[in-house]
Amino acid sequence: MPEAPEDVVLLAEARAAARASRDFAEADTLRDRIAEAGWTVVDEPGGYRLESAAGEAEPVARRRAGDVSSVLDDETDMDATVHWVCEGWSEDIERAITAFRANEGGRSVQYVVADVTDREPASWGDRVEVVWLEQGTGWGAARNAGLKRTRGRTVLMMDGSVEPTGDVFGPLEAALADQAVGICGPYGIVTHDLRRFEEAPTGDVDAIEGYLMALRRETLVAAGLFDEKFRWYRTADIEYSFRVRDLDRRATVVDLPVTKHEHRMWFHTKPEDRARWSKKNFYRFLDTFRDRWDLLVDPLPEDERPHHHHDHDHDD
Repeated sequence: MPEAPEDVVLLAEARAAARASRDFAEADTLRDRIAEAGWTVVDEPGGYRLESAAGEAEPVARRRAGDVSSVLDDETDMDATVHWVCEGWSEDIERAITAFRANEGGRSVQYVVADVTDREPASWGDRVEVVWLEQGTGWGAARNAGLKRTRGRTVLMMDGSVEPTGDVFGPLEAALADQAVGICGPYGIVTHDLRRFEEAPTGDVDAIEGYLMALRRETLVAAGLFDEKFRWYRTADIEYSFRVRDLDRRATVVDLPVTKHEHRMWFHTKPEDRARWSKKNFYRFLDTFRDRWDLLVDPLPEDERPHHHHDHDHDD
């Protein structure tokens, strides 16, 4: 890799200083000037590196999820980070990113895509951090690889089916300003018996569905990353919500301007596969939380609580 000329290094240093002082507009301008000079600045833990954009681009190596470096110990330098796992249907995620950008409201927002497809990283365009993972990476490991790159104070974990139609950040920031709230989003569910889950459109709930889950970065660090045994997404949102609730934090529904389109992974998975994988994931949740009646918003009275069986009812 050739060394960057002095004028480009000076621009990169000025950009680093602008980011440190939270002047993100100036930092973006300097990034553009660096690009015009034929170089790309890549942010890394504790600094940055400069890559030449000239000549034949070297193929980007896919990484193992466990090899992705974490910035979670660094100070936050963005207002929000929005995450997706791309296992296909990248156009859905692009639609959402376009909509988010139209409604940033002057915030500094980091967009992160953990991509396990054969798509080229450059095809995501500018201002999207692509965590380029080897194919076959499970959902939980891919989600964690992206989450490790979080630099924003507010963290949004998304499914590509959800499209913002207005300002999503403001209502979430307002809800999370209450330190008693651990996790929030527009789609909540409750259970009374730790077996069957039903939608709850308002108020405090037992779990936030993974279409859009939001929390403070400090809560993400406290609760930890996802259980990587969840190789499929199903029930991972419930298990994670319960972990946040176990920090003595509430889960609450926030009314947001969003549209939910077809959830592709559900509808494009064979029914027999999704039934088998769903059951396995629900067992995993029960192994940890089968007796945690104290975490429920409205549990059954103690004398009415059933003996647990490995069944559940929670439709997509």
